[in-house]
Amino acid sequence: MVRAFLLSLAQLGDRRILAVFLKSMLVTVALIGALGAGLWYGATRLADRWGWDSLSGGLLGAVALLAAFGASWLLFRAIAIGVMGVFADDVVVAVEARHYPQALATARSVTMARGIGLGLRSAGRAILINLALAPVYVALLVTGVGTWLLFFLVNGWLLGLDLGTMVAVRHVPSAMMRDWRKTGAVDRFAMGVAGTALFMVPVLNLFAPILGAAMATHLFHERRPL
Repeated sequence: MVRAFLLSLAQLGDRRILAVFLKSMLVTVALIGALGAGLWYGATRLADRWGWDSLSGGLLGAVALLAAFGASWLLFRAIAIGVMGVFADDVVVAVEARHYPQALATARSVTMARGIGLGLRSAGRAILINLALAPVYVALLVTGVGTWLLFFLVNGWLLGLDLGTMVAVRHVPSAMMRDWRKTGAVDRFAMGVAGTALFMVPVLNLFAPILGAAMATHLFHERRPL
C-alpha cells in the first residue's frame, strides 16, 4: 500500500496524468456550478410565483446557492470519483506504460460510454448508500467517533471497489468480474480507506481521485497472478 502510494505520488507530474487532472477538475467544477445555477434559478422562480419582492427573492436565491455548494462539499467524493470514472482509463494507461508495459500490451481500452457508465454507477451508489445510512450517522453522533468510523468503513469499501473496477475492466473479462470481486477485497478496502482519508485533507483532496486510480493500478498488478 505504501509503495503504491509513493509510486503514484511520484507520477503526479506525468503530462498525461496532469491532463486528466485538469479535465476532471473542469468537469467537476462545471457540475457543481450547474447545480448551483439550477437551484438558484429554481429558488428565484419560486419566489416570483409566491409574489415575493426582488430583495426576498434574491435572499432565497442566495440561500439556494449556499445549499448547493454545501451539498457539493458533502458530495464531492461521489462527484469526483464519478467524473474520474470517465477519465480513469487515461490514468491507468499512464501508470501501466511506465511500470507495467507487458500488461498494457494486452489490455482492453475502455470506451467513453463504458467509462461514463462506471462513473454514474459509482456516484449513484455512493450517494444512495450514504443517504440510506444518514439516520445511522446521526444516531451515532452521541458516540463521538461512531459516525466517522462508520463513514470511513462504508466509503472505504465503496471507493476501493470503484477504483479497483476501473482497472479490472481493462484486464478481466466481463464474465469473470464477479470472481475478481471475491479476491483482494482486503487490499481494496485498505486502499479505499486511505483514499477516503485523502478526500478529508484540504488541497490534497483535489488529487485524491488521481492518486486513487494510480494506486488501484499498482495494487491490481502487484496482486495479479503471473
